[in-house]
Amino acid sequence: QVQLVESGGGSVQAGGSLRLSCSASGRTFRSYDMGWFRQSPGKEREFVAVISGSSGGTGYSDSVKGRFTISRDNPLNTVYLQMNSLKPEDTAVYYCAARSATTFAILRGLSNYDYWGQGTQVTVSS
Repeated sequence: QVQLVESGGGSVQAGGSLRLSCSASGRTFRSYDMGWFRQSPGKEREFVAVISGSSGGTGYSDSVKGRFTISRDNPLNTVYLQMNSLKPEDTAVYYCAARSATTFAILRGLSNYDYWGQGTQVTVSS
């Protein structure tokens, strides 16, 4: 069982930056690929980024590539999402998710992930 807790959300003006954090419980953090997803009102939850448990591999959605950076600190059991050049359309609840994996893959489907956090709100004003 893995418990995930996101933090770092808030309100920012367009063009600004935020860094989200997701802390995980458990002693096998590096065996999980970690993903970030987001959900805006009236829309389905969508993939944002994913990072491998140990190889450093990453993947991004086209809408955030070049603006967002996913990283992790395995000794601290934490994954981060650095969000730069934020746009109003980035406004959403952001969720982190964990997938038990032996081989890294950029998987965008929600059903591929085993554990989810409760989400943190990000609001970008124009």
